[in-house]
Amino acid sequence: QVQLVESGGGLVQPGGSLRLSCVASGSIFSDDSMHWYRQAPGKQREWIALISGDGSTTYARSVKGRFTISRDNAKNTVYLQMNSLKPEDTAVYYCYARTTWGQGALVTVSS
Repeated sequence: QVQLVESGGGLVQPGGSLRLSCVASGSIFSDDSMHWYRQAPGKQREWIALISGDGSTTYARSVKGRFTISRDNAKNTVYLQMNSLKPEDTAVYYCYARTTWGQGALVTVSS
């Protein structure tokens, strides 16, 4: 069984930055792929980033060049660095691995 706990959400102005963290515990391994998704108000949940066990990364077009996913296997933690944030990035951000979702972290981009 896997548990995922996100943190780091909050209110940020357009153009600002924020870093989300996702701490994993339980039956999860350094070679597992980890994902970030987000769900904006009134919209479906969308995939935005992946980091594989070998450290390779893939991004959705909507965030590529602005967001960076990384991992620290020693800390069982995955990060999502978000730069140049836009109001349309406002959403609940979720960590996902091994069919398990975290509880989500709210990110609000507003002036």
